[in-house]
Amino acid sequence: MVAFNYRRTPAVALAKKYIEEGAIGKVISFRGTYLQDWSADPNSPLSWRFQKSIAGSGALGDIATHVFDMARYLVGEFSAVNAVLSTWIPERPLQAGGADALGTVRGGEGPRGEVDVDDEVMTMIRFANGAVGSVEATRNAHGRNNYITFEIHGTDGSIVFNYERRDELQVCFASDQADRRGFRTVYTGPDHPYGEGLWPIPALGIGYGETKIIEAYDFFKAIAEGGSVSPNFADGYQVALIDDAIVESAAKESWVDVPQITD
Repeated sequence: MVAFNYRRTPAVALAKKYIEEGAIGKVISFRGTYLQDWSADPNSPLSWRFQKSIAGSGALGDIATHVFDMARYLVGEFSAVNAVLSTWIPERPLQAGGADALGTVRGGEGPRGEVDVDDEVMTMIRFANGAVGSVEATRNAHGRNNYITFEIHGTDGSIVFNYERRDELQVCFASDQADRRGFRTVYTGPDHPYGEGLWPIPALGIGYGETKIIEAYDFFKAIAEGGSVSPNFADGYQVALIDDAIVESAAKESWVDVPQITD
């Protein structure tokens, strides 16, 4: 199993249910973001997350991958990408001591080290089923904490999700009467995915910890009852292939096909 736990947020699972039921018709577009600000300060120390030899990539591999997983989960496989990678802060203060301080402290006037990973990634997407999309991820967006969002448009409606308001899913259905058509907010609760184990009433509140509990539940259930669980290592590898294609696209400044793994 791969720990893309954000897809297990009940509102995200509810979006999946609506899509599979055909409530918004055929999906035609997906727009996703993952915006944070913990590294927007140039005096934030040189964490391992800014070093390619350790992390592999920056915002691309660290946070954009979570949105790629949700896009695959909700819409389908990526067929091609056209991306831009940017590094806004080329040097950061070296850390002292053995603990990684991430963005919780600020460096001083001492020596600085090179940042050789991306601070921001923006990519357009072509999905294998004909839908189109885009994803932006950065750790340099002042005022954004853990701003994971998606907006999905279909031929019969739309779905909007914001992780910072993770108990809510906004939906709009084209079948609604004209005088009441618009986005409504569904507050997740006991009638929604995983609700029987979490709330006695809707909108009571869910946190990051609950998504990890749900993840562990699905994992242990698969062990106890047999069968498979998703996202698995194949899903993780497919997301890595998306990352590789994005790096290649940014270097070539062109569309790049995303390889597909086979069974």
